[in-house]
Amino acid sequence: MSLVPENKWVKVGQKGAGPGPRSSHALAVVGDKVYCFGGELKPTIPIDNDLFVFDLKTQEWSVAPATGDAPFPCFGVSMVTIGTTIYVYGGRDEARKYNGLYSYDTVANKWESLTPVDEGLPGRSYHSMAGDDRKVYVFGGVCREGRVNTLHAYDVVDRKWVEYPAAGEACKGRGAPGLAVVKGKVWVLFGFDGEELDDIHCFDLASQKWTHVETTGDVPPARSVFPVVPYGKHIVIYGGEEEPHELMHMGAGKLTGDVYKLDTETLVWEKHVDVAGEEKPSPRGWCAFAFAVKDGEEGLLVHGGNSPTNERLDDLVFLGFSF
Repeated sequence: MSLVPENKWVKVGQKGAGPGPRSSHALAVVGDKVYCFGGELKPTIPIDNDLFVFDLKTQEWSVAPATGDAPFPCFGVSMVTIGTTIYVYGGRDEARKYNGLYSYDTVANKWESLTPVDEGLPGRSYHSMAGDDRKVYVFGGVCREGRVNTLHAYDVVDRKWVEYPAAGEACKGRGAPGLAVVKGKVWVLFGFDGEELDDIHCFDLASQKWTHVETTGDVPPARSVFPVVPYGKHIVIYGGEEEPHELMHMGAGKLTGDVYKLDTETLVWEKHVDVAGEEKPSPRGWCAFAFAVKDGEEGLLVHGGNSPTNERLDDLVFLGFSF
């Protein structure tokens, strides 16, 4: 990825009434539409529960029409897309009230509560989610009892939760790790357990076994609250918090703007080299992100997040992949 000039950041123009500055929110993409939900402008105070939608062709924001039971305003929320449906799970408000699992049908423009907190998983925030063509995977996060290291999946066909073997003592309970599904394996990267973590773990869905993974190359420093997307056999990560602030969530900590990719077959990391003329975004963490196709090019789409000055961002940036 670092050897070809096509891999460069571009700033995406935005028109209309969009989500504005925020962090700890989530993005999901369905076709040419990007959906944004949740977040905070000031630490631990959720902003709204509007579902914003951005048209990648017209580059215009609007509020998606919605009926049904929507999640309440929250931050530390995650969501993924399967088909034309978006699945939203977790997140909390300032009173530590947690959302359960919801779906939003982008064809019918309708919210549905699938499993309330008291009927599904224990409520959590700053967990991580990833999906394949049938299941929504949820790992880690911060519950009332603390940080967890459990892996579950919601089967969208059977409409029920599946619990997998716990990751074990080698994989500490953590908040805000990276999570990606690549060729039948669920990858857990880094995270936070009171300090930034630098370990990687992999769960094989076929054998139902966890592996502590050792990698080589340009290995990224420990981090949490960062974007991660799979691309073929690779996992691409960007930004995040490398050191926590002394005020923890009330501060920004040491944030980075670097990009790395991991080859999941060779287990070698490669760092992206800045390209002359690219519109490289500022360092950040707690941003919303998703894999997207913009103007026919596949890549990472990132919105907002927290800046090194502890101010929330409202830009929309895209890194194209050509490796």
